[in-house]
Formats: sequence, structure tokens, C-alpha cells
Amino acid sequence: MKAKLEPGLYEHFKGMRYQVIDVARHSESLEYMVVYKALYGDFGLWVRPLTMFTEIIERDGVQLQRFKRLAEG
Repeated sequence: MKAKLEPGLYEHFKGMRYQVIDVARHSESLEYMVVYKALYGDFGLWVRPLTMFTEIIERDGVQLQRFKRLAEG
């Protein structure tokens, strides 16, 4: 069964934007990982555990999504 995360444009809570490419599985742990590309700097390709990518964090007493999906248009 594949984990659900819609590909597209996302914004990190610090303001930087990323393009989510897909969700993959770690070959040893089978953990779901988000594959995404920075849309700034060297446009690096990154992976992060799905649970971390989609979590709610707290900064300065405010709860925020670590990454939020942006409408593309």
C-alpha cells in the first residue's frame, strides 16, 4: 500500500519552497520517505520521512504544519 501525499508545490514553515516529487520506501526499514526538490539555491534533491514532512510543529507557542501544500495556478 502506497502512502498518500500529493505531489506539487509546498512551503516550509520558514518560507522556502519545494517541489514534492513522490513518496518512496526506504529499502531497509520500509519507512515512507518524501522525495522533494528545493526551488532555490542549488535546487538540491532531498528525502525526509513522511511522518516528519507532514507533522505539526510548535514554534513560539504557535502550532504550524512543517510543510504546507500551495495551490498551483
